[in-house]
Amino acid sequence: MTRKDRYQFIIGYFQEHAPEAETELFYDNPYQLLVAVILSAQCTDKRVNLTTPSVFAKYPDVQSMSKAAFDDLFPLIRSISYPNNKTKHLIGMANKVIAEFGGVIPMTVEELVQLPGVGRKTANVITSVIDQQPNMAVDTHVFRVSKRIGLVPQTASTPLAVEKVLIKYFPESMIHKAHHWLILHGRYTCLARNPKCSNCGIQKACRFYQRKTAE
Repeated sequence: MTRKDRYQFIIGYFQEHAPEAETELFYDNPYQLLVAVILSAQCTDKRVNLTTPSVFAKYPDVQSMSKAAFDDLFPLIRSISYPNNKTKHLIGMANKVIAEFGGVIPMTVEELVQLPGVGRKTANVITSVIDQQPNMAVDTHVFRVSKRIGLVPQTASTPLAVEKVLIKYFPESMIHKAHHWLILHGRYTCLARNPKCSNCGIQKACRFYQRKTAE
C-alpha cells in the first residue's frame, strides 16, 4: 500500500466512523479554550475539565484573568500538572492579550505563540478548533499514531517534521478534523503500551499491525 493509498483508507474510515470528531476539552469561547489548552499540557483532558469550571466561574473572561492574583488562581488549578508555571502563564497570557491584542484572543499561530504558555502545538489547536484553519497540532498521540500507522516516515523525529508531512498529505479542508481523528484514535485504541489492534478498524492500512502479524 502506497502512502497515498494509506491516507485515502484512513480518511475514508474516519469519515465514516468519526465524522464529528472534536476536542474533548469543555469550552464556550476562544478565551476558555485557550485556558483549557494551556492547562492540558502534560495533563489529561478529563482532569482539565474537572478543573476549569471553578476557574471560569471566578475568571470568566480575559479581563478578569488579567487581574488575577497568583495566590487566588493557584489553588483552583493545584491538581493540574505544573500548577505553579501554569498559574503564571495564565495571568501573563491574559495581560499580554489585553496589552497587545486589545483584549481579543489572536487567531494566528504567529501571534498566539507570543503569549506566555503558548507554543506551536497550542496555537495550532486554537486556530484549528476555533477557526478551522488547516493547522495540525502534533501532541504525543498524533506523533505516535501517525508514525505507527505509516502516515509519516520513522525518520520524522520531531513534532514539526511530523506536522509538515501530515499537512502535505491530508486535504487542506480536512486537516483540522484529522488532528482529532489521530488524537482520539491514540487515546482510545492505539494506546502507547498496549494498542488494541484486535479492535482496530484500520488494520489493513497500519504498518505496525502488518509487521506484528508477520512475525
